[in-house]
Amino acid sequence: MNPERWDKIKGNVLDNMEVEESDSYKSDETDGAEVEFIIFKSPLGRIKLEFVTKPLIIDKKTLYSNRIGSETKVDYVYSDTEKTYRLNFYKWDEDRDGWSEIDARNFSL
Repeated sequence: MNPERWDKIKGNVLDNMEVEESDSYKSDETDGAEVEFIIFKSPLGRIKLEFVTKPLIIDKKTLYSNRIGSETKVDYVYSDTEKTYRLNFYKWDEDRDGWSEIDARNFSL
């Protein structure tokens, strides 16, 4: 997935579906990931698409001690220039009253 393909998918949804909400935010939980989402009604029900942009992890440092009972800490080093992209699919679950993730392997393009 890349930003150009996301723009194409988003444009297709905006043109052909009834959009309920579309927005973006910056997540502090996942090391500054930028999340852009769109919620729309489809023949399958309410669908939510999330496009997540995160800095690329270029190194992982594990800090530990050989003492019994000590904790292990992992520090990640992120790239300033390179990004990773991911597209998440969710379907509204009426029984749970929340979003359920759809496995992307079920789609064929």
